[in-house]
Amino acid sequence: MRDLWMLAVGPAHHLQRTLCHAHAPGSCRTTRAAAFWFTMPAMAQAKRKILVTSALPYANGPIHLGHLVEYIQTDIWVRFQKMCGHDCYYVCADDAHGTPIMLRAQQEGIEPGALIARMGQDHLRDFTDFGIGFDNYGSTDSAENRELVTQIYRTLKAGGHISTRTIKQAYDPVKNMFLPDRFIRGTCPRCGAPDQYGDSCEVCGATYLPTELKNPVSAISGATPVQKESEHYFFRLGDFEDTLRTWLFPDITQPRHVQAEVANKLDEWFSAGLQDWDISRDTPYFGFEIPDAPGKYFYVWLDAPVGYMASFRQLCERAAIGFDEYWAADAKPELYHFIGKDILYFHALFWPAMLEGAGFRKPTAIFAHGFLTVNGKKMSKSRGTFINARTYLDHLSPEYLRYYFANKLGAHVEDIDLNLDDFIARVNSDLVGKYVNIASRAAGLLHRHFSGEIAARSSGTGNTRDPAATPSDDIIESALQAAARIGDSYEERRFGSVVRETMNLADAFNQWWDRHRPWELSKQFEHPARPQDNEALHAICSTALEGFRILTLFLKPVLPELARNAERFLNLAPQTWKDLAVPLATGHRINPYQHLATRVDPKQVQAMLDNSRENLTMTTQTTATEPAAGAAAAEPIKPEIAIDDFAKIDLRVARIVKAGYVEGADKLLQLTVDIGEGRTRNIFAGIRSAYAPGDLEGRLTVVVANLAPRKMKFGVSEGMVLAAGPGGKDLWVLSPDTGAQPGMRIK
Repeated sequence: MRDLWMLAVGPAHHLQRTLCHAHAPGSCRTTRAAAFWFTMPAMAQAKRKILVTSALPYANGPIHLGHLVEYIQTDIWVRFQKMCGHDCYYVCADDAHGTPIMLRAQQEGIEPGALIARMGQDHLRDFTDFGIGFDNYGSTDSAENRELVTQIYRTLKAGGHISTRTIKQAYDPVKNMFLPDRFIRGTCPRCGAPDQYGDSCEVCGATYLPTELKNPVSAISGATPVQKESEHYFFRLGDFEDTLRTWLFPDITQPRHVQAEVANKLDEWFSAGLQDWDISRDTPYFGFEIPDAPGKYFYVWLDAPVGYMASFRQLCERAAIGFDEYWAADAKPELYHFIGKDILYFHALFWPAMLEGAGFRKPTAIFAHGFLTVNGKKMSKSRGTFINARTYLDHLSPEYLRYYFANKLGAHVEDIDLNLDDFIARVNSDLVGKYVNIASRAAGLLHRHFSGEIAARSSGTGNTRDPAATPSDDIIESALQAAARIGDSYEERRFGSVVRETMNLADAFNQWWDRHRPWELSKQFEHPARPQDNEALHAICSTALEGFRILTLFLKPVLPELARNAERFLNLAPQTWKDLAVPLATGHRINPYQHLATRVDPKQVQAMLDNSRENLTMTTQTTATEPAAGAAAAEPIKPEIAIDDFAKIDLRVARIVKAGYVEGADKLLQLTVDIGEGRTRNIFAGIRSAYAPGDLEGRLTVVVANLAPRKMKFGVSEGMVLAAGPGGKDLWVLSPDTGAQPGMRIK
């Protein structure tokens, strides 16, 4: 007996599938279990044109797991759109300009272009290995970006939206340079939070001018900035207040362009008043020079979002796509930006205002997400939970992190937590114990008894001995009825709902398998008295594998590599969303089963943490325990000493003349210090996790001057720099007050 699956297109683009049993020439009947409407997601009916971007990673450091929340979220959404047959393009680029790039390149003794080229390669390699499928990955230092930035600036200026005025700006008297906002630290003028940036507070979210910051210090030298006049260029954000309000707070008949909680936050900024935006920086600076303004450069945040356009233009030139069709003021294609909640001000205010003023379209929507915590706490180098992408990849499958993040991600601006115990349990239970388990159980029996060939689907008859164990299409119909819900969840970025519903279906398939007890039928295979049991066994295995195929399609945007391997195992071409309606054909031969996923060993996770954990001490000490977060005085006080004991330690004020990385040591910096001896000393300090070399040069600190020299494989260390904090990123090099000079003794 052979079954024939027939497809018919029904009303409203529903797909109807009818099973016709050719019991006799010309005969056909339809069963309840095999005839049903298959509904495509509501947003997947007509072919759409979509352009998607993620925020640009900064080209001054490696990709870490916190970054990957955004790129995995975006990639899953894009993959779903492509599976539905839409023209969906995903572009990104390295954010390659600014003072940090300049300083790091100087420290490494290379040109900034060489640095950003290297970092761009590293970033793209990490993204690719995590299955992030960019259609183009560029750099904001590209010729396309320079051209577009210049065009936008000239248009804004011609429209009267650029003004100039002389301002007082923070100037580092040690490094002889104006300080970008993010290189000034101090106390927030609004809430009083210490150690905040010069342009915004990470605690209360307030924005302000660097001159408003209390107790400011240079993050480069540690010196107190002085005020120095400079002419700057400003974008008149207030010119667009009315149109921004209309765009961000539409009436109920218009689409919302940001999430509700984002709109509430933006309303606070409107209430505080939209300020002119300083878009220029003084030389020395790495970036694009402002036309007709020698020595003035565009602020990195002006050219960074234009990088979306530039990266897409590169794709357009390569793939013959119409750039203006997507970016003109009246463009019809959809445009979506996925970003972190920390850069809302730039993306939801400055960026749409710039686009409107320059004659381009605004985004269809901006989707913001929260931050990543690990084990319920902020990512920490000292705990080993500040995990770089490459460190993770050295130990674990990228598919597992994609799955876990998807399980946590929803449509709102919520922080998500990577609980490592839960991570292990979910991967082992869901992916291996439920999903992959279906294929491994069914494939072995199908190959052992039926040469891997798929059987004719049962219509609900055949096992008269045990009707309750009869194979039927009900389990398949139930799975396919979930397709519309799962598709809508993908569209609405409710990936956690996708994962939960799919795993509920996996549970149902495993329970269905257990009810039919095919292993018992396998034991009596070809028993002369029960030939119908062989047919039942064949049908059970084939139905289970059809279920596995459906689950694979549901999970494919989340697990692209695992889905590819599953398709190869099933001997299928790459599947699309429409292929949900095309079952495994009678007589189709699957390939022998090979392991699709393996369980996570807790030792793998621990090894990853061990590799991520930074040294908690200086070069000569290690800390036995780490204090709890926020518990600065949690470490016990050491035993009392006499004043004579303390007098043996010679503490001196020192100036850090030079700082550099140590080749082959990922925890050390090499410092050249002057302590007033008429010569300099060499000190290796375990503070690389907290400081870049450029942050230290020129600043004063305190060293133990009479510590016995220590020979290391990198050279001789002639002292110890003092620092406070638990370790990792949470370290603060001690600095004497203004007026202290190298060589002065600490008393």
